[in-house]
Amino acid sequence: MPTQRSHDDPRAAACSAQPANGSGAAGVTPGGVGRRAGSVSIIVPTYREAANLPALIEQIGAVRAATVPNLDLWIMDDRSNDGTREAVAALGLGWVHLVERDGARGLSPAVLDGIARSAGDTVAVMDADLSHPPGAIPALLDALDGGAEFAVGSRYVPGGGTDDDWGLFRRLNSWVATALARPLARLRDPMSGFFAFDRARLGSAGRLSALGYKIGLELIVRCRAERIAEVPIHFADRVRGTSKLSFVQQAQYLEQLRRLYWFKFVRRGRSTRG
Repeated sequence: MPTQRSHDDPRAAACSAQPANGSGAAGVTPGGVGRRAGSVSIIVPTYREAANLPALIEQIGAVRAATVPNLDLWIMDDRSNDGTREAVAALGLGWVHLVERDGARGLSPAVLDGIARSAGDTVAVMDADLSHPPGAIPALLDALDGGAEFAVGSRYVPGGGTDDDWGLFRRLNSWVATALARPLARLRDPMSGFFAFDRARLGSAGRLSALGYKIGLELIVRCRAERIAEVPIHFADRVRGTSKLSFVQQAQYLEQLRRLYWFKFVRRGRSTRG
């Protein structure tokens, strides 16, 4: 199990990262084979998620063994000091990479760092707390094969859903955050943190912002994605550990929305008129 340390600002590197062996046409990986047979890098940002990692890696490993043989996993850990290193090392899996990050903490910086370090032609991002089902990874890849520029695991399309015990405040908070984001992307679930895309799409993104925790929305808007597929998933509540969402992160989300609205509706409008 390779363990690495990261000291770099990932933002610029992630934007220019290209596949190690070039990129294929839409719908296929190089060589004309489907993405399940191509190289796939899964990026999982973590902070104090050691208790969830054995089950997560086991489930991703089952997907790898059954349908995606060239999959590797990048665990981007914000120096949790909770046994994450030991939990990953105990499994002894060469396709699992643990990066113990020393740079800016947070979900978005960790994801951008992972994108920059990995080399898969297809990149997927998911949470570590088992709220995102690893079994849906092949369906995301199939959606990209079908011509989608981004594939998103969605709670709000037929077949998707959440656990029944969400309280009123949580549902209201989710509804407001989703409503604010929907004008930016043609999605029922623009808040999803479970998504996949071709690495070659990053060439159109420019410089990405690590502010805010909705990096999927950031990528979709900055990459100017129009063909977005929503794959139904069941979003499960975490069983182990605690949520990292804070008031500060919610405030940063509002600032992230402000920047994305400006990028999509003001800056691009000026570019069109010019």
